[in-house]
Amino acid sequence: MIVPKELNAYCPSCKKHSKHKVKVSTSKAKKGRTLAWGNLRQERKLKGYHGKVAGKKKVKKQGVRNKIMLECLVCHKKHERTISGRMKKKAETAK
Repeated sequence: MIVPKELNAYCPSCKKHSKHKVKVSTSKAKKGRTLAWGNLRQERKLKGYHGKVAGKKKVKKQGVRNKIMLECLVCHKKHERTISGRMKKKAETAK
């Protein structure tokens, strides 16, 4: 999906339509913190203490959404916009 480098969009901070600079910000979900309490507890259980425990659960993966970061050229505030539901082709800016 090709997105123009600049587009006219609504800016919620200056409350009017103005030119915006476009940057693609599509990213997948990050891994959890390794020192989080739940992760430490799960690892401790999987090592063999405290009897049997279920392993990792099978979860339905969520689709990654195409997102673009819009920067207002008037007030220089940034806001994000989703441009399609689930990602089929990654968004890229026009050359």
